[in-house]
Amino acid sequence: MSYTREDIMRIANEQNVRFIRLQFTDLLGSIKNVEIPLSQLEKALDNKMMFDGSSIEGYVRIEESDMYLYPDLSTWVVFPWVTENRVARLICDVYLPDGKPFPGDPRGILKRVLKEAEEMGFTSMNVGPEPEFFLFKTDDKGKPTNELNDQGGYFDLAPVDLGENCRREIVLTLEEMGFEIEASHHEVAPGQHEIDFKYADAVKAADQIQTFKLVVKTIAREHGLHATFMPKPLFGMNGSGMHCHQSLFRGSENAFYDESDPLGLSETARYYMAGILKHARAFTAITNPTVNSYKRLVPGYEAPSYVAWSASNRSPMIRIPASRGLSTRIEVRSPDPAANPYLAMAVMLKAGLDGIKKKLALPAAIDRNIYVMTDEEREEQGIPSLPEDLREALEEMIGNEVICDALGDHALSHFVELKEIEWDMYRTQVHSWEREQYMTLY
Repeated sequence: MSYTREDIMRIANEQNVRFIRLQFTDLLGSIKNVEIPLSQLEKALDNKMMFDGSSIEGYVRIEESDMYLYPDLSTWVVFPWVTENRVARLICDVYLPDGKPFPGDPRGILKRVLKEAEEMGFTSMNVGPEPEFFLFKTDDKGKPTNELNDQGGYFDLAPVDLGENCRREIVLTLEEMGFEIEASHHEVAPGQHEIDFKYADAVKAADQIQTFKLVVKTIAREHGLHATFMPKPLFGMNGSGMHCHQSLFRGSENAFYDESDPLGLSETARYYMAGILKHARAFTAITNPTVNSYKRLVPGYEAPSYVAWSASNRSPMIRIPASRGLSTRIEVRSPDPAANPYLAMAVMLKAGLDGIKKKLALPAAIDRNIYVMTDEEREEQGIPSLPEDLREALEEMIGNEVICDALGDHALSHFVELKEIEWDMYRTQVHSWEREQYMTLY
């Protein structure tokens, strides 16, 4: 929704808003905010609110720490769950003192890649994300346990799906905050849920993912539950993905649709997919950014492990949903909800644009179940695997000029540094599995 400065001041006074959270996102995808009282709102709307960037992951050194928050007025919303001394939110872009966009701001990175798409004649990238999550019970101190809140399965109903009431309240809260909810349901694994909301342009879609995570965690806590977007919280069960439906538009025309094509796909769509496939191994460090992410990307749990596409089965990384016309799109199924949504969309878009620029040839569709194919059959069909761990994914990304360019030097170097630390901490840790296997054997 579009708001003017005057609209925001009026609503704040009418609804007894006492505090405003100026929200932004760090390099790892965590939501950060500077909370100000109502008396400072006009100063914030003048883009004069400063914060210390040296304390934020992936931002700047202490010697160059001053940064400014520029609120996006269209993101104004009053939180429904606070009824006294109400709290509102504005999502901000991050700027340097000289008035230039901060090159490490994830939202700014996405906008920069979208500008490249605009220069190629595309007016918008539409994205429909599907972030999944688990609900766990909490203990008497409010800490999450390993006990799921239900034993439901795909599309189950209460009383098997004990998360139903919590999920309904999440939906109602999101609708009150301006989301258009299309469906909500129990997912495959016990305790796993999905709420689908309408597609939006890429920046708004990424904003919505961040808002969605905040709402889910907040409402779950009110129900005595802990919501997690961890990609694979439990061994032996499906992990949580964040499938991303995406398409490019020229004005009101869907650039991915061609009614004369047997599959209804334009050359642009095929070039875009070819770019996604070519750079998939390199952008996986961004779309699947944690050590835990790679425990989801294994055969047997419906998550894609192989770089391929199809219009008729769900084992490849890219699926073509059946809708055509304005709804023609591709579904990239590998991302998970731990990803920074701004960076994830930026690198996927950059990969697709590279395919369009270079008119890359799209490999043949793989219309059989890749999970049952042998290594030899996959090699014969030219089907590579996604990286098996974070270390391999980082090496692929570092060696790929297109994905490195999408991130820019600042974000790339800081992201790699943070993730190499994460990998090294994991690599040197002694895990319970090791003790169970080796303590008595040796």
